[in-house]
Amino acid sequence: MNVLNLPIPDFMQDDELRMFEDSVERFLDEHAPAAKLAAWREAGMVPREAWEAAGRAGLLCLSTSADYGGISGDFRHEVVFMRALGRRGIEGWDAPLHNAIVAPYIETFGSEEQKQSWLPKMASGELISAIAMTEPGTGSDLQAIATRAAKIDGGYVINGAKTFITNGQNANIIIVACKTDPTLGAKGLSLLVVETDKVDGFARGRNLDKIGRDMADTSELFFNEVCVPAENLLGGAEGRGFYQLMEKLPQERQIIAVQCMAAIEYALAVTIEHVKGRKAFGKTLLDFQNTQFKLAEAKTEATIAQVFVDHCSKQLLEGKLDSATASMAKYWVSELLCKIVDECLQLHGGYGYMNEYPIATAYRDARVNRIYGGTSEIMKLLIARTL
Repeated sequence: MNVLNLPIPDFMQDDELRMFEDSVERFLDEHAPAAKLAAWREAGMVPREAWEAAGRAGLLCLSTSADYGGISGDFRHEVVFMRALGRRGIEGWDAPLHNAIVAPYIETFGSEEQKQSWLPKMASGELISAIAMTEPGTGSDLQAIATRAAKIDGGYVINGAKTFITNGQNANIIIVACKTDPTLGAKGLSLLVVETDKVDGFARGRNLDKIGRDMADTSELFFNEVCVPAENLLGGAEGRGFYQLMEKLPQERQIIAVQCMAAIEYALAVTIEHVKGRKAFGKTLLDFQNTQFKLAEAKTEATIAQVFVDHCSKQLLEGKLDSATASMAKYWVSELLCKIVDECLQLHGGYGYMNEYPIATAYRDARVNRIYGGTSEIMKLLIARTL
């Protein structure tokens, strides 16, 4: 499926990547057919056995060094995997967060002991990861985090609550953003790794009932006198958390832009198939000029977006993607996704409103992209600072 007819960008021109793409497609054919996707949506989460199967297939910790159980890939491999998921309408299996957000935090900032302890188990699927930033009283304002980690002999005691946490029901290793010194503002923020199977006082709340992304286990997490050893502090010193988060946020936002582009392609593909087959007044829907014009507009805007997203991915690979440009990609492409999927649903008529049609699922799945990873409004503030 390549509805945009764009050539493969130079930085993605690699025989090894093509082979990897084929292996991803075969894996999804076998392990994520339509019937299983429906079951995962009904259950509200992706079962652990699917994660373990992905681990056996070498699809977890893609850009993690082979020294720590990964495949020593780079962001191109993450792009291939994310596009394969998105172009099949698989929204909510958050292996990309595990692979390209949590694992890089540990590999970049972790000690050798931390990397050897956690990353191989993340690569196998034995450990499923999450990162816990958002709290009930704070959204994008990371400096206002209230979760506290008090220093004790040999470690820390964590108290607080997190919400909207991706992989929250499955996760058994969680990077928790917390205040080790509440008097220092951003300089008092630290990242502590909680191994949920090894602590008392940790509790999961309900699997949150969302508008879309039905197979994603998005949860509330509670920390009540949770003791973690000092060696679980990421970065080796207190007060580095805010800067660690800021360093990795451009990649997180680029990931969302890549996923949104794949979702746009999916929405266009299922809509083009529908309008070619559906008839009204003796003609297919595609024969109507309005349909042609709407899809022409969508394809044009999607093509422009894909070129920009590819540019940003190349910048990220070269270590040049700055916060403002990543914010542009995240903001504009997530907004475009919602616009295009809405137009695509309209072209389905009443059928677009029926949950049995894939465009209805895509419509519901799309909306959160303008919120998580930083709202569109926060992205505009970050961009405005460069003016």
